[in-house]
Amino acid sequence: MNYLEFEKPLAEIEGKAAELRALARNNPEMDVEKEAAALDAKAETMLTDLYKSLSPWRKCQVARHPDRPHCKDYIDTLFTEFTPLAGDRNFADDHAIMGGLARFKDRPVVVIGQEKGSDTKSRIERNFGMARPEGYRKAIRLMDLAHRFGLPVVTLVDTPGAYPGKGAEERGQAEAIARSTEKCLQIGVPLVSVVIGEGGSGGAVALATADRILMLEHSVYSVISPEGCASILWKDAEKMREAAEALRLTAQDLLKLGVIDQIIPEPRGGAQRDRAATIASVGKAIEGQLDALSKQSGSALIAARRKKFLDMGRKGLAA
Repeated sequence: MNYLEFEKPLAEIEGKAAELRALARNNPEMDVEKEAAALDAKAETMLTDLYKSLSPWRKCQVARHPDRPHCKDYIDTLFTEFTPLAGDRNFADDHAIMGGLARFKDRPVVVIGQEKGSDTKSRIERNFGMARPEGYRKAIRLMDLAHRFGLPVVTLVDTPGAYPGKGAEERGQAEAIARSTEKCLQIGVPLVSVVIGEGGSGGAVALATADRILMLEHSVYSVISPEGCASILWKDAEKMREAAEALRLTAQDLLKLGVIDQIIPEPRGGAQRDRAATIASVGKAIEGQLDALSKQSGSALIAARRKKFLDMGRKGLAA
């Protein structure tokens, strides 16, 4: 278990319980279960208290937790017959965005998502989930395919933002993001997006301009990272806590503001504590949304989707 900074007291208690049990395994005559159970109970209480009212900055930390299930985990578990499609037919294949044809609950779909990677090698290969222009152009190609064959689209959002490197800018990063956002608004099939971790800036919006936007309870979705916002406003990245408060980036705030449509509860202690339960909850939420959207015609979906985003922001920050 990887512990976050604010979880250090919890780590000490759980570590002591594990240490006692390890000693007992090496010495069968030792009876430590009573003491270990007391530590377990204390840890459970502390875990509940820690996650009962997380600050926006702590939610950012949880959303970035390396042990949270990533896009590939959801695809491997929730989707069957997944056939990955690669390349943008223009420049290259971007491994930060994965997608292809699949079946979801025996329903043919197109699934697209941002993959951060799970170890050093895969994180470098996936560029930490930060897509280049060819990644967004691959997403456009897949959405075109979905529109042509009448397949619903499911997108899984988890990115710090689009890659800001020189090469990406030279190949039209901003234009690719804009085209992907435009394509989301044009396709006449159900489009459901789930923010499973970080929803960072235009890199997230390019896949999340959807009929229904869902967020995991401790995920975040914002126009800029708290560190980036603090660097611009206060010239001090260490003021990220104040920036996180001001950005209104939590799922709870965004539901009140009408930016998202549904919050998916996470297990106590975050998605990283029970990956299987989290993935199952996401699958159930996607199924419910697709069932509802599949009853609408393509033209009705496009009209409602456009209106949804034109109306966004009317609730105001007083909501």
